[in-house]
Amino acid sequence: MQITADFNPNALAKSLLRRSRQGALATLMAGRGDPYCSLVNVASHPDGSPILLISRLAVHTKNLLADARVSLMLDERSAGDPLEGARIMLSGRAEQAMSDDLALLRRRYLNVHPSAEAFVDFADFSFFRIRPAGTHLVAGFGRIVDLEPEQFLTVTGDAKALLDAEAGAVEHMNTDHRDAMNLYATRLLSAGSADWRCTGCDPDGIDMQAGDAVLRLDFPERVTSAEELRKMLARLAETARATP
Repeated sequence: MQITADFNPNALAKSLLRRSRQGALATLMAGRGDPYCSLVNVASHPDGSPILLISRLAVHTKNLLADARVSLMLDERSAGDPLEGARIMLSGRAEQAMSDDLALLRRRYLNVHPSAEAFVDFADFSFFRIRPAGTHLVAGFGRIVDLEPEQFLTVTGDAKALLDAEAGAVEHMNTDHRDAMNLYATRLLSAGSADWRCTGCDPDGIDMQAGDAVLRLDFPERVTSAEELRKMLARLAETARATP
């Protein structure tokens, strides 16, 4: 397939992973193998892989504990025909969070689903991360592409310093720089003015949210440390102020 300037499948898949807050999770019925589909809330790991917070009382959780193979559909509904919006069907394995990942998954999930604070500590709820094996992107007629994980996930192996600083950076942006967040949204992403807040940052960009509205601001270059992030955000703020 020819990749044109207005169609970058890698970038579109990455964007859907970052901006999606709900998805259709397909699992295999325990003991029978029949397909089962359910609606779930999702967040994203710094590398873009989906994070789930699900109850062991739910059928889909029982299914994936018996067979970790899953598929997750994330879509971008259009105002007209829903089939005209871009969507990805991600396949992989769901892994329950281990202790060393739990704090990161919890923080990033609650940043985008704050209402989950009401039940996150219930004994039957656990965090899972889907480790993608690949994804099938459908973005309109003639725009159907199969992608490998390295084409849509963000490399984080060289960015430990940034990930360690993420929580503090998000809090700092939301406490002291809400004006800059609004500038990013309105001047750089052509969104409406709102109470935009930062929900996460990674080497490729930052995620923002205002109510149900979600935005992704990609960086022009990768950042891998807190200092590089600070400089990038200041640079983007200057660009936004200079943009009519």
